[in-house]
Amino acid sequence: MTTYRVCCFLRRFRPASNEPTEAICDVFQAYAGADGALREEALRRFLREVQREAGDDDVEAVAREAMAFAAEHRLLKKGGGLTVKGFHRWLCSDANAALHPRRGVHDDMGLPLSHYFIYTGHNSYLTGNQLSSGCSEVPIAKALRDGVRVIELDLWPNAAKDDVEVVHGRTWTSPVNLMKCLEAIKEHAFVSSPYPVILTLEDHLTPHLQAKVAKMIKETFGDLLHLSDSEAMPVFPSPEDLRGKILISTKPPKEYLETKTSKEEAQNGSTEEESVWGDEIPDSKAQVSEKDTEQYVEEDEEMEMQGQLGVNEEYKSLISIPLTRRKHDMDQDLKVDPEKVSRMSLGEAAYEKATITHGSEIIKFTQRNLLRIFPKTTRITSSNYNPLMGWTYGAQMVAANMQGHGRKLWLTQGMFRANGGCGYVKKPDFLMKTDKMFDPRSELPVKTRLKVTVYMGDGWRFDFRKTHFDKCSPPDFYARVGIAGVVADTTMKETKVIKDNWIPTWDQEFEFPLAVPELALLRVEVHESDNHQKDDFAGQTCLPVWELRSGIRSVRLYARDGEVLRSVKLLMRFEFS
Repeated sequence: MTTYRVCCFLRRFRPASNEPTEAICDVFQAYAGADGALREEALRRFLREVQREAGDDDVEAVAREAMAFAAEHRLLKKGGGLTVKGFHRWLCSDANAALHPRRGVHDDMGLPLSHYFIYTGHNSYLTGNQLSSGCSEVPIAKALRDGVRVIELDLWPNAAKDDVEVVHGRTWTSPVNLMKCLEAIKEHAFVSSPYPVILTLEDHLTPHLQAKVAKMIKETFGDLLHLSDSEAMPVFPSPEDLRGKILISTKPPKEYLETKTSKEEAQNGSTEEESVWGDEIPDSKAQVSEKDTEQYVEEDEEMEMQGQLGVNEEYKSLISIPLTRRKHDMDQDLKVDPEKVSRMSLGEAAYEKATITHGSEIIKFTQRNLLRIFPKTTRITSSNYNPLMGWTYGAQMVAANMQGHGRKLWLTQGMFRANGGCGYVKKPDFLMKTDKMFDPRSELPVKTRLKVTVYMGDGWRFDFRKTHFDKCSPPDFYARVGIAGVVADTTMKETKVIKDNWIPTWDQEFEFPLAVPELALLRVEVHESDNHQKDDFAGQTCLPVWELRSGIRSVRLYARDGEVLRSVKLLMRFEFS
């Protein structure tokens, strides 16, 4: 029995049981023999019919793996064959994960960079909010280890104007030494992925300091640095061509800048979550006062220049992806040059307006050129926007504040679990068609239907204290399952609440009609129901629908900050029709 103390009384509850659910037992019985054992031939049939494993070699490999797993854990019947407990344990194992654990990189990596969504960070050196947090090389290293491929550094002169600092200009953030950041990039650039790292520099430097930066970059990166043969590239090289390389992307420098950010703009910058998303999971570390917000002044890539200085030629020679300076006329900004490619940056608000007036032009522009979207200046707490507004129009670099934990960042993390987590995901073919432009706002027909069954969950009893969710009883868990994608596909559904149970069994089905499965992300969250306070967060994950394995699969959950929970998993089933 599990016991909880309430004042001077003891409340007793039945101990948690991790026995297979009734639904899983029914599946087992459908394939097991009269002796209650699932033998190899029946297991192969299950793998073909339920798990939709394709190819005899794949079926054989998985069958051998399942039998070896059961033998290792002593879950085979005498004479061979899986027991129902062994069958259930194997289904819940990482070898049976929703995304293939050994598939690795499988997209064609030989296409130009513009053909890929690229895992992109914003103000990569910040440890917290945009106004008063510290600057450090630590979040840069972490981002690279997590698979991020685009790192942003803001370069400013120090107070004496004789050295360079990485700092969020004209805020109260504390600077970090540039060399520390460069060394962190070199050390961690290719730990999680062999594909290129793009270093975007927002520089506010004199030619003298640019020369100093050029020397530091060359000496630190050495042969890792990719140098372009010419200033005007007719087409971008491919990720495969650039394996193990670091690329520099920036535009001519700016020094003393003025901003149009005002108290009024800051007040207008707050956003509300749509009802389908639910309230954002709060970040207790990101606390900025209203007074701070009113005084906030940010320097970003769209500010007006008070003066412009020349460019150091050695520094200029390092730029392999030039950043086009905007003309602030969207018709001109999105004009495609057939002779050369470049990168353009748009703020979140400007981009969102452009999708309404120039949606097809954005898609056409991003078929050859790179487009980076960055969070608006009023996101003081390092919150994020919905990245799908960028991906649905082909924007490759949808920049996220990696320290801004919450549902919007979870989507970004989910997208880049695709293609082996290498940080590059090939765009759907329809975003590269020139004869007919995709319109995500149009009425789209249903392409496929995804049926999701949520069987059960387990692991919280190992990762959390007994009283973490409720001081007086075991937790009351429920799951939220939904789709993030184009507007037509976006929805969220909820299971029933299972009372007083550390191992909840839901056995509930949900069906999702999908118009654009190629851009759909499966969202899964678990919460603990609380009648008197806000429900407690108990784990989440986000998975690319186009990479889901059919059948009954194990799904690991992650904490609010994106770190994997050591033991917590759900058992779910995915069926496409």
